[in-house]
Amino acid sequence: MAGTDTAPPASTVQKLSFLTMTSMVVGSMIGAGVFSLPRRFAQETGVAGALIAWTIAGAGMLMLAFVFQTLAVRKPGLDAGVYAYAKAGFGEYLGFFSAFGYWASACVGNVTYWVLIMSTVGAVVPGLGDGDTWLSIVLSTVGVWVFFYLIQRGVKDAAVVNRIVTIAKVVPILVFVLLALFALDPGVFADNLRGGTGMGSLFEQVKGTMLVTVFVFLGVEGASVYSRHAKRRQDVGRATVLGFLAVFAVFASVTIVSYGILPSDEIAALRQPSMGGVLEAAVGEWGKVLVSIGLIVSVLGAYLAWTLMAAEVLYVAAQDDDMPRFLRRTTAGDVPFAALLLTTALIQVVLVVTYFSEDAFNFALDLTSALSLIPFLLAAAYALKLAITRDTYREQPRGWGRELTVGVLAVAYTIFLLFAAGPKFLLVSFIVYAPATLLFVLARREQGRRLFSGRELVILAVSVIGAVAGITALATGWISI
Repeated sequence: MAGTDTAPPASTVQKLSFLTMTSMVVGSMIGAGVFSLPRRFAQETGVAGALIAWTIAGAGMLMLAFVFQTLAVRKPGLDAGVYAYAKAGFGEYLGFFSAFGYWASACVGNVTYWVLIMSTVGAVVPGLGDGDTWLSIVLSTVGVWVFFYLIQRGVKDAAVVNRIVTIAKVVPILVFVLLALFALDPGVFADNLRGGTGMGSLFEQVKGTMLVTVFVFLGVEGASVYSRHAKRRQDVGRATVLGFLAVFAVFASVTIVSYGILPSDEIAALRQPSMGGVLEAAVGEWGKVLVSIGLIVSVLGAYLAWTLMAAEVLYVAAQDDDMPRFLRRTTAGDVPFAALLLTTALIQVVLVVTYFSEDAFNFALDLTSALSLIPFLLAAAYALKLAITRDTYREQPRGWGRELTVGVLAVAYTIFLLFAAGPKFLLVSFIVYAPATLLFVLARREQGRRLFSGRELVILAVSVIGAVAGITALATGWISI
């Protein structure tokens, strides 16, 4: 099964085509999030706020997609994009945090998939509740480890299955949009312009939707994570942008047409997957069944893609000596076995933690988004740094002005997302980030190197202080999960 501490020869590594990479980007983004969009948006905002939120999120995430496109071309030697870019731009320790944060985000995100599946089945099996009962956790645990067995069989098999599943899960989503458009009531739509009762200002409404938009767009960087498997480096950037544009159109459509079916207060009270409740109101019970089937297919496919991507990041970091050496172990099919095992173990731990949260799905969703913000910010900042210092632009001056603008906008957008996340999820993120330093210390000791430089000690101090503040806030009840 797991045999070697080094990567297999290049001849054994599957090279992914442009079509396959685009499919993986789309497959990574279209997961549990799209099926929960109507309820989550209706809880936060009305039509006007939703349109503004999607405009901001679409423009911001497009800038991040352009960032990954630019970096894939200008720094073709960097693999596992998000992690590698942070390390190249800002040093090993921040690179390590980027790798760990991205990995942890993927693991927590995978927990939302199991919560949503169990909530869907819970409509007919009351013991599963909203995906947060002990029975649902036990059944999810079985699913987690079955997938571990399947995924470790090989990257090639997983990529093919993911492409098939991507096609299968897009169909019910498109059917939902078309049916909802035909059933759309202009009067209901107009009444939902301002949203439900008790909502704050338009700015507060938009701010409240930002983390969910980050969640549904996670995966926009998927092609860069798999850059070491690409047939052509140019395909990485093209797959990123094309995949993003396709998914953006789907997500925005699902949200907006829902406001024409039910009053926003009723959408906000729907059981997850709320897309099923909306379609049931539009066409009858068979619409809910269609969405439920589509959700299960979608979630399983997204889980497959995200588990692979998470393991890939740990593996590449270990190859670069930024993670302990045991994470280099691979199977004959080029699957990073040890990294996959650690990924599955963290998913299991977070799955149990959701039992103690007030709202298992929304907690896992928001934490997933918050954990991804630091890796995204560092990648955007690296692209901006390249443009400011003109690194690679002396040899390839074309595109400097455009890429400088993209870098500025991408950095500004991710800083806004950190503000929108608020103190709660930033503090919880620190609780996750700080203990990760133990892996960094282990890697440094294996190499016989000094554990921390002066600059790295400052970063360590910030992370520890943040974690202590987070634990204190949880203990005193200032924040809760």
